[in-house]
Amino acid sequence: MAKESVKARQRKREAMVAKFAEKRAALKAAGDYAALDQLPKNASPVRLHNRCQLSGRPKGYMRHFGLCRNMFRDLALAGKIPGVRKASW
Repeated sequence: MAKESVKARQRKREAMVAKFAEKRAALKAAGDYAALDQLPKNASPVRLHNRCQLSGRPKGYMRHFGLCRNMFRDLALAGKIPGVRKASW
């Protein structure tokens, strides 16, 4: 489990990216890089990192499910993810 402060920081970045997305696109299209530099650093989508929605873990992230491998395994074995079941052959 990631610390709550790390998860909160990530949520803050996501909100800031969404808030400034339209403005960033307009400035980039106009080629106004000086004004683009004046925007907050956290408004850049490059600063986002994929994290598990439940635990906040940054590694072992599965994009299709939005979970890390540990949480995915727990939920899959519990039958909480539709269409996923343990392989046996």
